[in-house]
Amino acid sequence: MVSNTSLETLRQDIDRIDDTIHDLLMQRASVVEQVGLLKGQSNLPPLSPGREAEILRRLVARHQGRFPKASLVRLWRELIAGMVAVQTPLVVAVFMPERGTGYLELARDHYGAYTQTTALRSCGQVVHAVAEGTAGVGVVPMPDRDDVEPWWISLMGDSAALPRIVARLPFAGPGPGRGDGVEALAIARSMPQGTGYDRSWLALETTPDISRARLRSALGAAGIEPTVMAATQRSDDNWLHLTEISGHLSPDDRRIARLTERKEPVLRAVVLGGYAVPFGPEDLGE
Repeated sequence: MVSNTSLETLRQDIDRIDDTIHDLLMQRASVVEQVGLLKGQSNLPPLSPGREAEILRRLVARHQGRFPKASLVRLWRELIAGMVAVQTPLVVAVFMPERGTGYLELARDHYGAYTQTTALRSCGQVVHAVAEGTAGVGVVPMPDRDDVEPWWISLMGDSAALPRIVARLPFAGPGPGRGDGVEALAIARSMPQGTGYDRSWLALETTPDISRARLRSALGAAGIEPTVMAATQRSDDNWLHLTEISGHLSPDDRRIARLTERKEPVLRAVVLGGYAVPFGPEDLGE
């Protein structure tokens, strides 16, 4: 049994450690403030999803002891959200249909419980809010073949103001009893940077009547490895396809030119962004 004297000593140790952590938090915020000033001078976005993922992976890799890794990630996600607020106010536009709040929970878990969120009824409204700058980030559903509202098509233009996919949520899995398996993508007005462990999203316009097998073959011939053929939509006389790609793919990647140079079967290819691969249960020791 722990004596009252030793218990008081341990509590004093905890208070001292808390003070040290608090001092370091204030010191970190001061450094982040300087980072924000430099980003502003260089016209860089305050959010750096790839950098955030790298921080979390590094911390999880070095973590020891009984404190849960999932709790560590959740703690640092809230810390990152606070540090973003030091640089600039952030508004997150979230798709939220009439029933269910799963996407709102994902947004708050990732971007901070105290970050301002705006719930919108349609994906189009979310994309518009990010494109217009009234929201810095948008949270939209994962695309699938049965999409009633294929929001990803509106990202296929050439305008620099168009949002790009920058993250996949949840990054560390849903909390107990939360989310009901809901997954989402985050969009922002910036192109994500590669982290070494990424997925990219590529939209393709093709000639009609192309099979998925032939499309996969065309991608493979260009050196592009699809992981998921996510969605297909008809557009006038042609077809639009959305596919997830293994690795980081930038708009000027030579493989894109190789894919479209013959205009058969792929007429156009647009990189819609990408994300650092989220943690799996095995990463967090679950």
